[in-house]
Amino acid sequence: MVARGEIARFWSLESLHMVSSDGGTESTALVDDNGSEEDYSYEDLCQANPRYLQPGGEQLAINELISDGSVVCAEALWDHVTMDDQELGFKAGDVIQVLEASNKDWWWGRNEDKEAWFPASFVRGYIRQCRKHTGMFTVAQLATIFGNIEDIYKFQRKFLKDLEKQYNKEEPHLSEIGSCFLQHQEGFAIYSEYCNNHPGACAELSNLMKQGRYRHFFEACRLLQQMIDIAIDGFLLTPVQKICKYPLQLAELLKYTTPEHSDYNNIKAAYEAMKNVACLINERKRRLESIDKIARWQVSIVGWEGLDILDRSSELIHSGELTKVTRHGKSQQRTFFLFDHQLVSCKKDLLRRDVLYYRGRTDMDDVELVDLEDGRDKDWNLSVKNAFKLVSKSTDEVHLFCARKQEDKVRWLQACEDERRRVREDREMGMEISENQKKLAMLNAQKAGHGKSKGYSGCPVAPPHQNLHPLHQRHVTVPTSVPQQQVFALAEPKRKPSLFWHTFNKLTPFKK
Repeated sequence: MVARGEIARFWSLESLHMVSSDGGTESTALVDDNGSEEDYSYEDLCQANPRYLQPGGEQLAINELISDGSVVCAEALWDHVTMDDQELGFKAGDVIQVLEASNKDWWWGRNEDKEAWFPASFVRGYIRQCRKHTGMFTVAQLATIFGNIEDIYKFQRKFLKDLEKQYNKEEPHLSEIGSCFLQHQEGFAIYSEYCNNHPGACAELSNLMKQGRYRHFFEACRLLQQMIDIAIDGFLLTPVQKICKYPLQLAELLKYTTPEHSDYNNIKAAYEAMKNVACLINERKRRLESIDKIARWQVSIVGWEGLDILDRSSELIHSGELTKVTRHGKSQQRTFFLFDHQLVSCKKDLLRRDVLYYRGRTDMDDVELVDLEDGRDKDWNLSVKNAFKLVSKSTDEVHLFCARKQEDKVRWLQACEDERRRVREDREMGMEISENQKKLAMLNAQKAGHGKSKGYSGCPVAPPHQNLHPLHQRHVTVPTSVPQQQVFALAEPKRKPSLFWHTFNKLTPFKK
């Protein structure tokens, strides 16, 4: 318990929490006007005092807070079972008041009515141990391995607190948790970045594990914290599994909730909301796979000019040959690639028809599609067949195109409508690819050697077209009888069978 009038700081994996038991506030603005608990990151504390950024800075911060008269508490991440009277036993989730932290390995603290030593490592995780060993891990490697797992941890803490408030311990059947999911549905989007990063994390770990010192290091971290016998990649898979399970769990809850229940409508809405979250994550994962192919395609085009295609686009919608006609009746045979937001024009080499040269692009956000009837066009006084126009909204520029066949024209008209629809849906879904991911895709494409011989190394194969259904048809359907791994496309990439995965499948905590 925290004495009345005292300020308690809760020190955990990556966050420092401050709480005033009497509802008071503090000048540091770390407690809101209502005196409620508020999270703020360790990095925020370091900004106020750069000394905390140095090795041992966390321990220094704790000791200085204690010296200032603050009550500092550490949240246990793991169970600590001991028969030694001089050691403090506790369970994961227990809050321990830290009384002295001069030793980096063992802190003196109080839990309930007992004071004793406890291992400081039990309130730390893999990521902090890795950060200490700068000779083994670069900043980029840590970002690849752990992604935004710390952001997920902070979000889940807040979500769990709100969920517990909605849970009726005395009469569980009267609990109303649906609103909690609706309140936090936008926050679940942070799982998208983690899930997209996870295959890269597995690849990075796989490379590191080929060296004995890394295998020993991660195993030492696990043993130090008495974690269950699961390799680190198993623990890193947990957030991926968690976000996939929410729709299944809500579907099961909805199945056993009567329509008359006060929370029925909210649970139903929460179920749909979490399906949409899973849909968005799957879509972002698919889109990330698409940008790698698009980047390789651009590198293969000879004489590319201007911004990279990924600066504005992330998927190819349609491609094919069209005849571009000028106002003076001059025709040009071109190969066109319709992406979201832009139409790219290329010319085939006269001798090497498998080589494409860049010839320009059209901003699809700034044009209007006009279907033309066969016959003489009144504006240009030209006879056209299977033709359509793209008319600029901001200038008097007009592009006229003719297809070889009527069915080709129909496909292009439909593709242009699909492009506009997908742009709208991306805006509604909040679909964005980060600048770092775009730059990484281009960098990887360039490193792979595509286009080193200026396009003459082979035919630049266009990235596959994305045949997507409209947004309302893309929601994930979750029949309760179908296993989880068959419902969601978002899953661990297939890999060779290993002893780890055999052991992993037997573990109860990951099957729930």
